[in-house]
Amino acid sequence: MPWPAHPTEAVEADLLLGVAPMKPLVLICSQDAELYLFLSHILGVDGFTSEPAGGVKEAIAAADERELQAVVLDCGPASATGSKICATFKSEPRTGGLPVIALIAPGAENQHLDLLKAGIDESFVRPIAPATLLDCLRTKLALPKPGSNGAENGSWLCCGGLEMKLDAYRVRGNGHDIHLGPLEFNLLRHLLEAPGKVFSRDELIDAAWPNNIHIGARTVDVHISRIRKALKAASPDSVIRTVRSAGYSLEKPDG
Repeated sequence: MPWPAHPTEAVEADLLLGVAPMKPLVLICSQDAELYLFLSHILGVDGFTSEPAGGVKEAIAAADERELQAVVLDCGPASATGSKICATFKSEPRTGGLPVIALIAPGAENQHLDLLKAGIDESFVRPIAPATLLDCLRTKLALPKPGSNGAENGSWLCCGGLEMKLDAYRVRGNGHDIHLGPLEFNLLRHLLEAPGKVFSRDELIDAAWPNNIHIGARTVDVHISRIRKALKAASPDSVIRTVRSAGYSLEKPDG
């Protein structure tokens, strides 16, 4: 099956055929698991899907196996992998039309020139607001903004005084902002989706970590402890209960 000459052609073809278009697939090239989880989450709630790649070979393999719509590069000071991946994609006829966006870490600003020579479509120095990356992807892929078709733009998960706004990556307790890392956010989200239900550590690992990363039970305990500490300060009525030999549960509020 031939690759589309431009990534938007696949979406346009679906619309012409009268079928629901598939979610755009974005390749995230990063060796930082925390950053990948963060990017994967913000893309997921905005209607994208994502695939991880750690290096040049993995990125090429993903392009061979999947119909990518865009590529996001994590460019750190200790690695020049980003420009190599970009140059490789831009040199191939079947991937040359894919938008490639670089997220440049502080201290790696000297990679700008190499990325420009490699054919980068857009680059940002981190940290950037999630909305900036999402708007860039939607512009490059000619996609409408969420909510422009009348659909609900984002949603809240709530349990007592605890609230989580999924599309804004925001958590509040009794009206106060609670700051969580991407792993803690995903763990709390899973608990919030079913208050009162006991989740095993294996279930929580599946919900919060990529499939290709081995995580032990103790690591889950550490991140749950961090969530508890954050909740205690802003939302003391929100309690994560330990169920011995079973796992964890977010207690339902009384009444």
